[in-house]
Formats: sequence, structure tokens, C-alpha cells
Amino acid sequence: MNYQQQLYPWVIYRLLPNLKRLIVARFRRRNDAEEHLKILKRLLPQVKFAISFEVSSEQNSSVD
Repeated sequence: MNYQQQLYPWVIYRLLPNLKRLIVARFRRRNDAEEHLKILKRLLPQVKFAISFEVSSEQNSSVD
């Protein structure tokens, strides 16, 4: 996960067949993601979406 993605950890995914997903948008705050999700659901009621909080699984450790 790069630095830009770390700044926007809340992600809206469009759920696709065969357990695949597509990132629709990223947000800094959960509230912003939830409001955007409401709009998406009104515009595309037949499409399934999900909100997720992504954290970096990379650990920055150096051994001297």
C-alpha cells in the first residue's frame, strides 16, 4: 500500500461475481464513505457495494 492509499483507508468496493471486487473510491473518513455509498445505491440500486477499512500489512523494520 503506497502513501497516498494510506491517507485514504476507507474504501468502497463494487462486488463482482466470483468473489471479485473493484475499488470505486477511497476516503479519509468513514462518514464520507457512507454518504458516497448512499448516493451510489440510489443511482445503481441493482449493484452491490461494500465499505472496508484497509490497513497496511507491510511492516517497516530494518535490521542493522
